[in-house]
Amino acid sequence: MAIATINGVGLFYRELGSGPAVILHHGYTGSHDSWDTVAPALADHYRTVVMDCRGAGDSSHPAGGYTIQQYAADVVAMADYLGIDRFTYVGHSMGGVIGMELGLSYAERLQKLVLVAPAPADGIDMALPGMAEQRERGRRLRQEGARDVILRERMATTARPNPETVAHAVDRALSVSEGHYEQSWDALVNYRVGDRLGEIATPTLVVSGAADGLLLANLKDFQRLPNATLHVFSRISHGIHQEDAAPFISALRDFLEHGVVTQATLLAKLRQETAAAR
Repeated sequence: MAIATINGVGLFYRELGSGPAVILHHGYTGSHDSWDTVAPALADHYRTVVMDCRGAGDSSHPAGGYTIQQYAADVVAMADYLGIDRFTYVGHSMGGVIGMELGLSYAERLQKLVLVAPAPADGIDMALPGMAEQRERGRRLRQEGARDVILRERMATTARPNPETVAHAVDRALSVSEGHYEQSWDALVNYRVGDRLGEIATPTLVVSGAADGLLLANLKDFQRLPNATLHVFSRISHGIHQEDAAPFISALRDFLEHGVVTQATLLAKLRQETAAAR
């Protein structure tokens, strides 16, 4: 198991393959395991790195540093540790918000950006009906170690659940540090950059699940990104890259190869070809 000391904290990482660098980052209470199908599928053409953020997976559990800004700084420091100058960043859920921070604060390090079911750029709205109660119930179930209840509910709210995968994700979620569980959530509530998404010029792919509660927020954020494309999967919920990995991998590889393709880019290509033919 490879552990790098990053910004004073021991963070897990694993490398596969060679070529242009791609860094894969998990979501809130997640771990690198969620990329176990995706990472090997990229390794034939890309130097693929998976990592665990502080307080999660196989990384150490510091008392603090659980902010979006620090998580982004940890990603960049991990790239520095591995001798990677520029990279494509792929982040799921909270990892997607970390991607937004990378696009805003470290754009010079990014080749492309992939936001997979990202948490809202305007922050999690705790004023929504039932949200505060849901959060408090989740905290209580965690404190009680109510694995069976959490597993049953996660299975029921996953559109295409794999029982083994979901069970492992629940175990990983229960193993995160208290700092990760509490402070990361607060960070997702308070981190608000929706009005700054127009500053992200990095070619970006937004990936959403039609059965994910974050779909509308994802669509809103996509519309504010100036250089982005969108892929929405039908009958897929929040864990897109695990629920149906093969189509996700296909969409990801297509974006890595072709970048953002929109009507505007196609028309620009036509104009160039027309000018060259004169």
